Amino acid sequence: MPDYNLRLIIPEIFLFLWALFIIAFDLGTKRKNPKLIGYLTMGGIAATAVLLYLYHGGISFNNMFKSDPLALFFKVIFLGSAFMAVGSSFDIIAQKIKNHRGEFFGLVLFSTVGMMFLASAGELISLYIGLELTTIPLFILAAYYKDDRISVEAGLKYLVIGAFSSAILLYGLSLLYGLSGTTDIVMMKINLALLYLNTNGIGWALLMAIVMVLAGIGFKLALVPFHMWAPDVYQGAPTPITALLSVGSKAAGVVAFMRIFIDGLYGFADAVMFPLDWGNIVAVLAAAAMILGNISALRQKNIKRMLAYSSIAQIGYVMVGMVAVSELGVGSVGYYMFIYLFANMGAFAVATIFNDNTGSDSIASYAGLSKSSPMISAFMAIFLLSLAGIPPLAGFAAKFFVFAAGIQAGYTWLVILALLTAVVSLYYYANVIKMMYFAPDNPTIKLNTPLSANIVLIIGVAGLIIFGVYPEPILNFALDTARVFGF
Repeated sequence: MPDYNLRLIIPEIFLFLWALFIIAFDLGTKRKNPKLIGYLTMGGIAATAVLLYLYHGGISFNNMFKSDPLALFFKVIFLGSAFMAVGSSFDIIAQKIKNHRGEFFGLVLFSTVGMMFLASAGELISLYIGLELTTIPLFILAAYYKDDRISVEAGLKYLVIGAFSSAILLYGLSLLYGLSGTTDIVMMKINLALLYLNTNGIGWALLMAIVMVLAGIGFKLALVPFHMWAPDVYQGAPTPITALLSVGSKAAGVVAFMRIFIDGLYGFADAVMFPLDWGNIVAVLAAAAMILGNISALRQKNIKRMLAYSSIAQIGYVMVGMVAVSELGVGSVGYYMFIYLFANMGAFAVATIFNDNTGSDSIASYAGLSKSSPMISAFMAIFLLSLAGIPPLAGFAAKFFVFAAGIQAGYTWLVILALLTAVVSLYYYANVIKMMYFAPDNPTIKLNTPLSANIVLIIGVAGLIIFGVYPEPILNFALDTARVFGF
């Protein structure tokens, strides 16, 4: 009989129902309490985290839903990114979204539920459904400024590209099903190995499946050459949604990659499986992402576009650990994404606050910010320096472990390239710091920061400092997730 261990999905069910409650409560109170709606949303996310701690560990729905350490680790990242995105949204909700505030927060929660189901997917259909539940609310949220042409354009571009990438991914998954005869990822791994041994190679069908699945997930990750949507969508979407896209949605793509490639296609990662060796393909894409992302970011004058190209480069660094296909590699990727949560969400929170007060996303507008808002400037400097990998902030440890995994796996050339491009990244991160601290004063800058945004900033800075000086707890947790794959 099927094993319906329903207690394992209690956190997802609660968050889904809480999203419905938020929408109904906002409508029932005639949309007169935007701050209360925001705090209720943050409270629901915090309650979900508690439920996640109480109800985890096991398998449900005949291996369709896995509550293992990998799922638990990434669900913490998803909830953290949603919490920080909502906390950054209060001024936007008050100033720019007069109606449908409950729907705004509800869609954020719906997307988070999709990410959580995706992280626990044990077979291909549930993984695809989780991915779609993640992205469809984000299509709407990207275009939430209905009167802003740039926002509508961002939502439309994201919709078209997202639908196209989903079709490619689904076709690739159907090929994997056709070859293996199952949608269960563990059984798929076994059946593909047997098929390869018994037929002396599977041929072009599996290669096409690998390429199409990689392309579909590559779009979600904004991995070169599937990155073209990211700068425009990041610029046009509401800034907290841009932050959620850059961290939560990207972490969902990372865990989907792990479930399919590290678990289901583990045997085809090595160069001896040429031309089916997806490891070398991903290594080349990672190199392209690091080069294009960092060089393109040098030319940007808009902070959101700069952070968009930065995120393209960052996923290149993440893939250095991924292609290692080892316990250290997967653990370092998990640690990197956890630290990326604090740094990138914090940087976008500052960009949100700045835009709410000045209406500008121009880097030049940050001139003299340290004089009028020294604390905000210090926070932004910490976030950017962590993204650049400067010690003793946690971003340094994240890059160190990822590069160590790459060297251990024999990808020395890729690590050398990553180090060189990391030096390049320091220039455009330092340029923002230079504008804040050394450019002539801008007397028009007066930043008022809501309490919720201050909470987000403090969480971000505290995470980078604490886990930079003492990375062992999170690193050990991340290494536990890697043991799921039984290296």
